[in-house]
This record gives sequence, C-alpha cells and structure tokens, in this order.
Amino acid sequence: MENLKVLPIIGNGRIDLSEYAEDAVIVEEPTVKQAVTFLESNTNEVTIDELKTKCVVPTWANQELTIAHQDFINCVHDAASCFFAGEKINQPDIRCSHVVRGRTPDALGKRAAELLESEKTQFYQRLAFAFTVPTIYDTVRGEKLELCIGGVRNYSDLNLYRAKKGLETFSVFIGWRVHVCSNQVLSGEGVTLSMQVMTITELYSKVLDLFNGFNPAKDIHLLQALSNTFLTETQFAQVVGRMRLYGALPRGYQRAVPKLLVTDSQINNICRDFYHSDNFGMKDNSISMFDFHNLLTQANKGSYIDTYLQRAVNATEVSVGLNRALQGANTPYDWFLG
Repeated sequence: MENLKVLPIIGNGRIDLSEYAEDAVIVEEPTVKQAVTFLESNTNEVTIDELKTKCVVPTWANQELTIAHQDFINCVHDAASCFFAGEKINQPDIRCSHVVRGRTPDALGKRAAELLESEKTQFYQRLAFAFTVPTIYDTVRGEKLELCIGGVRNYSDLNLYRAKKGLETFSVFIGWRVHVCSNQVLSGEGVTLSMQVMTITELYSKVLDLFNGFNPAKDIHLLQALSNTFLTETQFAQVVGRMRLYGALPRGYQRAVPKLLVTDSQINNICRDFYHSDNFGMKDNSISMFDFHNLLTQANKGSYIDTYLQRAVNATEVSVGLNRALQGANTPYDWFLG
C-alpha cells in the first residue's frame, strides 16, 4: 500500500495547500492571421464546390454549354499533376468577381423580394485561380519562391448570342510566387493571354504545351540579376515621378516610351510600401530591383481580374528594363531615370 501523507489543518478546519500551489500560467489563444492571397481587391473567395452547386453554366444561343469555370480549373490542375508527376500540387485559391444574377423560368413573374432560394441563379463573369507546386522552389535574396500555376477567364470575352458555339478564350500562366506574400512573378514566356479552344480536351493539350515551353531556371536567373542592382532613394523618386507623368504624355511621345500599365492608385501603394514594407521596403537608403519588382506586384493585387495578368507581366518588363538602364545599357527605359 502507498504511504499516506497527512496535510496540516489551519483555522476553520481548512487544509493548507500553499506549499503545493504553483504560479498561474496565462494561456493565450494564438491569433489566426488572415490568409495571404495572390489577388485581393475587387474579388470574392469561392470554393470549387460553390462553383459546382451554386452557379449555373452559361450557354450559347443554341443552348450548347460553355466550358464551366470548375472544369477550367480542374483541367489546368490535372494537366499540372500529369506534367509534374511525383511533385506535391496544392489545391487552387479561387477568386471571382462580377456576379450575374438571374432566376429560373418558373419564377419570371415574381418580384425579386418574393423569390425563393431555389428560384435564384447566378454565375461569376470573371474568374482567377492559382495554385503552387511547393516541392519546386528556389530562393532569391532570402525569399522563398514556389512554382505557381493558374488561369483567368472572363465571360465578357465571348459573344454568347452567336447562333453556333464559338471559340472560348482562356488565359493560363506558369511562373513563380513569393512565398511570404503570394506576389506573382510572371514573365511573358510563362503566360498565354488568349488561349482559344473549342473543347476541354483541346484546352488540356494547349496547357501542357505552355508548361513544356516554360524554362523555370531562366526566370530564376532573371530575378537573381534583379537582386544585384539597386535604386537609391533619389532614383526611386525619379522613377515614381516619371510613372505619374506617363499617363499625361502626348500620344506620339507616349508611343516612344515603354508601356506602363500601373495605375495612379497603385503608384500610391508603391510609395507607401517603399517606406513601410517589412519585406521589400527601402534598406540603407536604397532598394534592390528585386524588391522594387515586388512593390509593383504587391500593388497589382488591387487590379481587376481581367487586367491582372497583363499588369503582372508588365511589372516584370518594367523591372527588367530599368535594371538594364541602371547597368548602363542603351534602352528606352532610360526615360524613367531622367
């Protein structure tokens, strides 16, 4: 039998437990941070199940179905799983905008307030999605970059009033994503802005062709080159000033200057992050061109879905062009440096 230990009794018949007491430990629930996504403003996060169960699929005038959003996503995801067999493929992050609402035929005479949920229909005019291949990665300037794949679709590109089914247009991309912030790094070689197909089988084949033509090492080499060049605070101010002037240039003059798609509101965000971004802001009165590129791609998260890819590619073009100008090459991007 185990030995019994008699505890001392103090006044009022209470047992003295003071010598066995421990200091209280305050347990705090961990703060759950909102997930960082590749596209933020002007979009809603949806799931693949919502697209399947809550959204209708638009048809052509002859009642033939268009390719459904969820089929587009699954097609690209399946193609990536096949092409990168043996690698881990994450589930897609899906963003949608411009919801189009309707009603079932048997509810045509009802007021909107009288509609039952079962009588309402909807679909999203614009869709963007992206997923990473986390087992394929590299590091640039201390930042982890993961291979990233995705696509964009806009129903307004189609004339659904055509008597017969026509070509459907999709945009598909493959590039890199900065892990810490989900900034999308895209070069023109990894993006097809107008992939026109008739069937899902044809789309699958063209997506594989895009993957096959993409050289990931070339993009990493480009980003490493950006990390070795720096803008001073004065040069950054010069570039930002020229960016603001770009939209006001006379048309003939603007044609002689490299294309710039960043908006005024995005330039404001770039200026703010130059001083306040922990990851990509100014350090020692200068900023690397890799960090500058990330300021552009971070600001691009506020773009509408239909302009997101074009601006992502343009951000890379501008960064690479400025990098060459800083290294002394004779390039039209000299204009941004004054």
